[in-house]
Amino acid sequence: MSNEELLFTTIGMQIESGAKGNLFSKPCFKIDKKTYKCFFQNEMVFKLIGEMHSEALSLDGSQLFNPSGKNKPMRQWAKVPFDYKDLWVKFTIRYVLFVVVT
Repeated sequence: MSNEELLFTTIGMQIESGAKGNLFSKPCFKIDKKTYKCFFQNEMVFKLIGEMHSEALSLDGSQLFNPSGKNKPMRQWAKVPFDYKDLWVKFTIRYVLFVVVT
């Protein structure tokens, strides 16, 4: 397991209500059967909205998640490079708090 995937897993395991799963045959974490993050090409992919989404996409190298490669990105999903690993926890927690609160 790469350092990137190890960090992805470690963060996901710290979310009490989170469960491991698969999205497009890639590791992911879910809350109430809804995927909120996955691991793709050694980067973390987050389902985000509003300011969180804009913040993630403003980072160098971040982009909309396009798993098919056919120019059909998943608009709510942002792929964030390992260079921003310090923000991976922040994006995970902010999304989880949003899901739990609303």
